[in-house]
Amino acid sequence: MKNILIDTIQGRFHSRPPVWFMRQAGRILPEYLNLRKKYSFDELMKNKTLASKVTRMPVDTLGVDAAILFSDILIIPNALGLDLEFTDKGPIFKNPLNVKDFNFSNLSLNENTLKHVYENINQVKADLNNNVPLLGFCGGPLTTLLFMFRGSTDQKNFEGLLSLFYSNKKKFLELIEIITDASIKYVKNQIISGIDCFQLFETYCGIMPSKEYCDYILPFSNKILKASKDMNCPTIFFPKNLNNGLKNLEKKYCDYVSVDWQIDLEYARELLDADIGIQGNMDPRFFYSNEQEIKSYLHSLVDFGSKNHNWIFNLGHGFQPGINYEKVIFLVELIQNLNWKRK
Repeated sequence: MKNILIDTIQGRFHSRPPVWFMRQAGRILPEYLNLRKKYSFDELMKNKTLASKVTRMPVDTLGVDAAILFSDILIIPNALGLDLEFTDKGPIFKNPLNVKDFNFSNLSLNENTLKHVYENINQVKADLNNNVPLLGFCGGPLTTLLFMFRGSTDQKNFEGLLSLFYSNKKKFLELIEIITDASIKYVKNQIISGIDCFQLFETYCGIMPSKEYCDYILPFSNKILKASKDMNCPTIFFPKNLNNGLKNLEKKYCDYVSVDWQIDLEYARELLDADIGIQGNMDPRFFYSNEQEIKSYLHSLVDFGSKNHNWIFNLGHGFQPGINYEKVIFLVELIQNLNWKRK
């Protein structure tokens, strides 16, 4: 399809960078918050009409250049047999894995639990009518495994699982492989169902030293990314807080790398292979500032944007709840109308 996001990933010139945001489907949009008063997160996610509506909201309201499927990275653990419940406090696994006494022999992919995702993709694609591309996604293997052990997204202590990594890498990596194999099937079916671009969210790769991540976990992440690349789907990798480990990423596995706000864009660009594009990396909390400061911030990126045509504007991670969506519209319009001094 012809679109500034896909064009940019494929190396075609545009006078400005494309823009979309992680966690744009929900959280800050009044229309979404009103829907949440009527429906649970799970109901929105499993009703194709509602899921399509939420997915398309940021395109209509914020004016972004792409839609990202309204879903959750915990879909895969649920499909592997963990009982997942979406509560007002976030998703919770009723039967998380236990570090001290765990048995993962029962972890088996039930592909029927994923059918609603593929149906949602079909519906969104029909409703978008090729006006903008649709991104699909899944969680990176390490991030997914962390959630499977801790049980919910509000438990922040990873020490138990990391002790397993250092004391019994064999068992740890067997679990990583199970998640990887399931994720590969999931990604392939998303592409078959019609997504135009794929992003792998390895949100917690920064919990271990980058060398350990790159030596032990990155090969599994690369397998998932390669499954997307092999199907000619534009592929983005988001290894949050990988920092100097960015130099280990390869073009044959991902077209673009999304970076967080902890690393300077110029430095990240130096670390990455020249053939890999870059995405990021605004701190979403910047939207708590005023419009003049947002404008000044964007102007500070003109030099980077003029030199780097292979750059997608995005956040360093997802939106925080409570951000004023009108400031986001203000930023999007600035990006789309600013003179980026490209030739």
